[in-house]
Order: sequence, then structure tokens, then C-alpha cells
Amino acid sequence: MAGGMNAILKAAGLCVLLSAFPVSAQEERLGGGDDAPEPAHGIAMHGEPKYPADFEHFDYVNPDAPKGGQVHLAALGNYDSFNPYIVRGVAANGADYLNDTLMVSSADEPFTMYGLIAESIRVPDDRSWAEFTLREDARWHDGEPITVEDVIFSLNILREEGHPMYRQYYANVDSAEKTGRRKVRFNFSGGENLELPLIIGQLPILPKHYWEERDFTRAVREPPVGSGPYRVADYELGRHVTYERVEDYWGKDLAVNQGRYNFDSIRYDYYRDETVIRQAVKAGEVDFRQENQAKAWALDYETPAAESGRLILEEIPHERPTGMQGFAMNTRRPVFSDPRVRRAMAYAFDFEWSNRNLFFGLYDRTESYFSNSELASRGLPEGRELELLEPHRDKLPEEVFEEEYFAPSTDGSGWPRENLKTAFELLEEAGWVVRDMELVHEDTGEQMRFEILIYSTAFERVVLPYVHNLRRLGIDPTVRLVDTSQYINRLREFDFDMTVASWGQSDSPGNEQRNYWSSAAAEMPGSRNLPGIQDPVVDALIEDVIQAGSREELIAATRAMDRVLLWGHYVVPHWHSRVDRLVYWNKFDHPETIPEQGFSFDNWWIDEERARRLREGEELVETPAEEQGG
Repeated sequence: MAGGMNAILKAAGLCVLLSAFPVSAQEERLGGGDDAPEPAHGIAMHGEPKYPADFEHFDYVNPDAPKGGQVHLAALGNYDSFNPYIVRGVAANGADYLNDTLMVSSADEPFTMYGLIAESIRVPDDRSWAEFTLREDARWHDGEPITVEDVIFSLNILREEGHPMYRQYYANVDSAEKTGRRKVRFNFSGGENLELPLIIGQLPILPKHYWEERDFTRAVREPPVGSGPYRVADYELGRHVTYERVEDYWGKDLAVNQGRYNFDSIRYDYYRDETVIRQAVKAGEVDFRQENQAKAWALDYETPAAESGRLILEEIPHERPTGMQGFAMNTRRPVFSDPRVRRAMAYAFDFEWSNRNLFFGLYDRTESYFSNSELASRGLPEGRELELLEPHRDKLPEEVFEEEYFAPSTDGSGWPRENLKTAFELLEEAGWVVRDMELVHEDTGEQMRFEILIYSTAFERVVLPYVHNLRRLGIDPTVRLVDTSQYINRLREFDFDMTVASWGQSDSPGNEQRNYWSSAAAEMPGSRNLPGIQDPVVDALIEDVIQAGSREELIAATRAMDRVLLWGHYVVPHWHSRVDRLVYWNKFDHPETIPEQGFSFDNWWIDEERARRLREGEELVETPAEEQGG
């Protein structure tokens, strides 16, 4: 499952059914017998969990990390809700802190989950159902116990009234039933799907006693009751929100939480512009930022504070799939309905020039939807991957079988003459010709024109050179810069021609791929299928990914799907980085061990001695021992 709960999906799901069996009858029906599966502390997508039942903490945390301190972070745009599970409104940054899930993923395994609200999970060999036993001491912040009724209510309300993606994500959860005072069983449908027990483990649990008398579909403008490590302490809608660590948090002593959630409070201040955020970082008003702009990383933090060691710039390598970012074309619009036109758009983007002149050479070109991982397609299809593709040969372009995909490249000079020539040839094949220096359709005589929708001023400098090359082709593109709220709403309604989009991926893709690429998702407002892909081959390959019975099968199916998506030319691929670039004031410390998924700020803590020296204005660059005479 890619990217955790926020990667979720769409489709039509069945209503969750509460069993009519008395509890005692259910327990008799489901339990007992020598062949009944034993409860387990965790579950892996393939194989066995890395950590044993008696593990004390994850390897990538510091279990002795001190608690305390206040952290100031920055958020872009604004917010008007504390409900991150619906279409309406923009949820506050950090709202996910409020609600725990049944289980939690580790960051050093492809996809393995361990009990959080659930102390154990029980599944049969075919994973056709999963039964969770809730922890006796799991509590809401108002002191009420977390119950089986809360769990069933959460699944029901998310699928019926939550974001449409939940209906697809949980589409194969056929029913949920109470099987004991602290036991809940989910029954699955739709054939073999090893992921289902894990994705139901990601279910955010919501308090029935709070929500059942409120309208879940509306933006919530006051903090709801939660169960997680933090609660809202202070807020002003659209301007700031502060979360405080819950001192009596019910789950603070669990192994999965050791060394995590160490700050006493976390405050998000909202800014309209990322340039202003960077100024706030340098002024000490923001403590930590993950920098995602190469120019800013290279130039904006050359300050006395950085030279003295008070402001730290750190690159932390990671091995997680970097997914896909690119100029996404909306195939619902006639201008991008032809794959030859979409392919031509890629030849107009000069990545090499941009990387050299705009990005200081800090990026690698993305050539897979699963870049930086073994899931990325490579070479020509063979073995099991070829077997999965072969039944669809007559529906696929021949390049899928005969060419390895490479994004168009240039010499970086800024004049991609050969690439534009190729683009002209593709456009001519698709019925577009040049007349009076304009690219027009040979039948209608209308010039090709479209709008590129963006929300970040930082992206203008990337888009404008691309626009320049498009105009060299005789196209009339325009760039539309809107605020984040309008941008989100327009994407939800697929109201764009071309935009900058990204799709995160995990080491274990699964059900979320339906929300990304399926035909059903293409017609569902709010889905992540922004290009509007409606391809029965892609639909079939998504199911191959979901139903993969082994790691080897998953890799083969994912590579096959990746290859078909690439040759569909739905995006003009951008770039990726294999490091996380962090800027922070020198009062933090973090674990030495960094998992494959990269750093997590929730594992960091404040070093009081460094914080004191920072407050008192001391330089924090260490003097080498030989210079000290030692």
C-alpha cells in the first residue's frame, strides 16, 4: 500500500454489515479448534514481521529520547477544518495526530504493521478475514474507552460520508462484526488480496459518541475528540494551530511509540508564500523545514547563522520509492486525448537545461512511476512480467514490448532543436499542422492552446522555459497561478488542462493504485487519477498488483503496470532526489539509524544543552581537537 492512509482511493464499496448473531454465538462460530489461527502482534505483506512479539522499540528510534520543548513549523496556504477525512474544506496540518489507527507501519520493512489500538490480529492462511482484539486500556482524550462499536462506526462513516477514495480503498471489506467484547472481525471479498488485513489495520478510529450527533460531511471548525499522542491546545482558523503532547496518552508506553512524539508542543504558522517561509526560518521564527527547492537549498541559507553552526543544513539519504512528479495532462480534454500529442509534450521539456540552470544539478530525471526502487520497470519485459503483459499485446503500443522507456533528453543548451523536430512529427501524425507560425488542427483550423495550472510561485521559473519551447511549436499555452484552496478544488473537479502533479509510492503498492489509475477513479471527483486514465489493461494490471501472492509476483506486476503507464504518456516526467534536505536550528537531535523510508521528524527530540547555547548566542561549530591543543 503506497504512502500510508493518505494515499487512499475510490470506487463503489459495499455497506458494512453488523452481524445479527449474539456475541456468544459468534465467538463459538469463529473461535476454537486446533486449526484456528493464533493471534499475532503484527502482520507482514509477504513473509514474517521483522520484530518479535516482545520487541521493545523500533531500531530507528532512540527509546531514551528526552521529552519536552516547543517546536515552531510553517505551513503553506490556510486551513478551515480539523477533519482530514472528507472532501470539503482544507484540513489543518497535523490533524492526523489526533486519531490513532488499529495498527502502525514500521519504516524499515516494505509493508509490515504492528498493533496500536489493536493488541493483536488473527487471520487465516488465505487472509479472507481478519479479527482484531482491541487493547483494554485504549482511551479517547475525554476518558471514554475505545470500543468495537467505534471501530465499526469508523469504517461505516468513512465509506458512506468520508472522502470518496475511502469507498474504493475499503471496497473489498464485505462486512464487519463484533465477535467479542474487545474483538472485531472484518470479512473480505473480491478474491485473493493479501493486503486487505493490513489496509484495514490502517483504519483511523473515530469516536462514535462524538460524531454520531454531528454532520461528518461538513468542515469541522473546532477540534474533535481524539485518541492520539497530541491534542489541539490553541488555534486560529487559517492562521495557526498548536498541538500539545497528551501527558496521559494511553499508548505512550507501547513498543511502537517508544522514542517518538517527543515534543511538548508543535505549532504550525500559516504563510502565503514559501519565500516568506524561508525568511521566517532564517529569522528563527520557524525551527525546522524540509527544503524542496534546489535553488533555495543552494543559495538561500548562506547566512552567518549557518556559518556559526546555529542553523544546520543536512542531507539525509533515503531508499524509498520517489514516485512520479510531472506535468499531468488531462485526457478528458480533447487537446490531450491523443497519446501522440501527449508524447510530443515531453519532447518540449528540456530537463537537462533546467537541472543545470535552475536546480544546480541536484536532481535525477524520473523515468518510472516507482523510481528509486526495485519496482521500477527496466530493460525489456521478460519472465513473469512478460507473461502478465502478453495477454494484452493487441491493446498495447508495440513500444511496451520492444523499447525500454527513457524520457526525452537534450544537450542542455536551451535549444532542443532535435527534440522539437520529433515533437512536430508526432503532432503532424495526430492531425496538427503549422500555418502562419501557429500550430492548428488540420480539420478545424483552431490553434492548440491550453492552460497550465499551478499554485506555487516557485514553479513559475520551471514552467516558463517549458512554455517558451511550447510556443516554438506554435502552441499558445498560458500559465494560471491560483491559491492553494482554489488549486485543490479545481483538481478535485478535474478542472484543468495541464498541471503539476505527484504520486507518492511505497515499497508495497496495492489497493491505492485503483485510486491513482483505474477507470472507476477517472470518473470520481476527488480521486488521484488526475490524467483521467481509462484503460482496461491498466485496470487488469492494477488487480494483478493487488492480488500478488509473493514479493516476486508483486515486483513483476508493478513493473508491468509501470511500463504501460509510461508508454501511455500521461505525464511529462520531472525529477527526483535520493536525499531529504533539511534546514533546522541547532537545538534538535535525531537517531543515528535512518530507515529505508528516510527520516521522520516524529522521532526527533530537543537537546536542552544545544537549545541553551542557541538561546545564549554561542557558536555551535565544534573546534577540532588539534586546534584546541589536545
